[in-house]
Amino acid sequence: MLDTPTFDAPASDAPAVDAQWRSTPQRRAVLEVLESATDHPTAAEVFERVRVTSPGIGPATVYRTLALLVANGLALELSLGDGTSSRYDGNTARHDHLVCTGCGAASDIQSALPGELLDQVTASTGYAISHYDLQFHGLCPECQVQRSPHQEEMNG
Repeated sequence: MLDTPTFDAPASDAPAVDAQWRSTPQRRAVLEVLESATDHPTAAEVFERVRVTSPGIGPATVYRTLALLVANGLALELSLGDGTSSRYDGNTARHDHLVCTGCGAASDIQSALPGELLDQVTASTGYAISHYDLQFHGLCPECQVQRSPHQEEMNG
């Protein structure tokens, strides 16, 4: 797991935290939920999980805290397509995602693009690429097992 940046004195390699950020028990609880999650929860799912340890927390506090975490580089907001709710990721290190088109599950993967490909994209578009993220979409192993032979015939 990555080192957890602190709110009051971030490590030198951690994102700079806005001076307006105040560390509160509720905000720490939201960050802890994100850092321990591997399933990229929605805001509603974060709220339900935070309520386990902070029963008095309200949904508005969770939503505001998620926005602050994203704005301060302590979490990622993911749009995984198909008009679904944003999902949140406490892993801010460079990585990409696998997204199941059947159940919507999302998983982290490490998949650096070859430098030659980045050079080609830069040369052909004129963009000065600062970063990228990839999403691979397909059926997860569980959804593949659940597909019936009849569905295969209709889709094939």
